[in-house]
Amino acid sequence: MNNDLKQQQNARINIYALISRLMIGEVDEGLLKSIEDDQNMLSFFPTYATWKKREEYDRKELIERYLNVDFTNLFLLHLIPYESFYTREDQMMETGGENPVQAIFNAFEFKVELDKARVMAADHIGIELEFMYELCRAELKALEDDDMELAKQLSQLQYGFMKDHILEWAPMYLLNVKNEAGTAFYYDLADLALEFIMSDFEYLTALKENEYNYNA
Repeated sequence: MNNDLKQQQNARINIYALISRLMIGEVDEGLLKSIEDDQNMLSFFPTYATWKKREEYDRKELIERYLNVDFTNLFLLHLIPYESFYTREDQMMETGGENPVQAIFNAFEFKVELDKARVMAADHIGIELEFMYELCRAELKALEDDDMELAKQLSQLQYGFMKDHILEWAPMYLLNVKNEAGTAFYYDLADLALEFIMSDFEYLTALKENEYNYNA
């Protein structure tokens, strides 16, 4: 496994980890400090980097006064971050065992602790992105073990899940987040997630078209 491929896979893992975490729960001071102190991470949040509110309040106040309020509006109250809401004709959330995303998670033994994650169903955007994160991690391990057949299967699964689920609704939801965001932070998060999802699907599509030749 060459270094370029390893770096690319690690970058995918890190971005999926970041955006899924920020969409599942409110940002805390430690994570916000990590983003602000790392220029590479901060570059993902260009509007937030120059946001004047950062000069007026310390991190704790910024989180309590603005970021938590915005998170609640965008992910808990005003907008609905669930696939079934966007894909069902009746716009009803599917919270039971009939949820097709839950069935996929069950098949791959991906555990979703709904209460801990403060989500109502498995098809929450943060949970779907966390699933992609876990698939990317497993793919990296397969590549490191030189198990190319397993790596191929995991990449195929990522492609299919992205095509059949995430791309069916997440872009629309993220555009709504950008339009409704009351803070630079969550505007940038939605923009980052939208651009990354589209570019990662292009990567997965190219890999599929090259018959999973990772060195192509």
